[in-house]
Amino acid sequence: MNAVRDRYLAEIGIPVWRLRTAAPAAQPAPAIVAPAGEPGALIGATASDGAWAELAAKVRACTLCGLHRSRTQTVFGVGKRDARLFVIGEAPGADEDRQGEPFVGRAGQLLNAMVRAIGLPRSEVYIANILKCRPPNNRDPEQIESASCTPYLSQQIELVQPRVLLAVGRISAQWLLQTDTPIGRLRGRVQSYGPRNTPLVVTYHPAYLLRSPLEKAKAWTDLCMVKELLSQSP
Repeated sequence: MNAVRDRYLAEIGIPVWRLRTAAPAAQPAPAIVAPAGEPGALIGATASDGAWAELAAKVRACTLCGLHRSRTQTVFGVGKRDARLFVIGEAPGADEDRQGEPFVGRAGQLLNAMVRAIGLPRSEVYIANILKCRPPNNRDPEQIESASCTPYLSQQIELVQPRVLLAVGRISAQWLLQTDTPIGRLRGRVQSYGPRNTPLVVTYHPAYLLRSPLEKAKAWTDLCMVKELLSQSP
């Protein structure tokens, strides 16, 4: 059994069992080769710095909904601009509002462990939220807020052109897929998103997994699906 994978599975919170025999240990998950992520693999796919700068400036100056009145700063997104995997959450929390970066704090640490478990350091993925401003008291986003921010997210996806989208959490998944289907019925299969029909996988939000550790095994099967999709991508 791969020692590095064991360490990451343990970090996620999934126990790793070993047989007390000379036989090879049982595999807790499908043995799928992780994507290499070679530098330059997406030559020509990275948008110009000017396009990114223009979009970021629009987000910083946005007043399309009332959230601009209570934000400390906008939370644009972070990561590799030609990433093969694009992770999409719901909205910034208090830590993100202070630091201006999505998925920090304990939930961010777990997300980092989750993507590392499929062979991708945080620096190799792109991470953003549906909303670019924190809702007061971390309440659920309102429809007008999500609708106002979605064009920014759509432009980010178009600029990155990822091979796979990973929607973490019920709100992110339901908004992207425009459905009220429970997350338990959305996960476990490949969805598609946008005009490019980009494969989209749904899984639980890291903050939820911290509260409900027994669901981590289900999240691992979702991550294995992402890993397989990436290995099949050109």
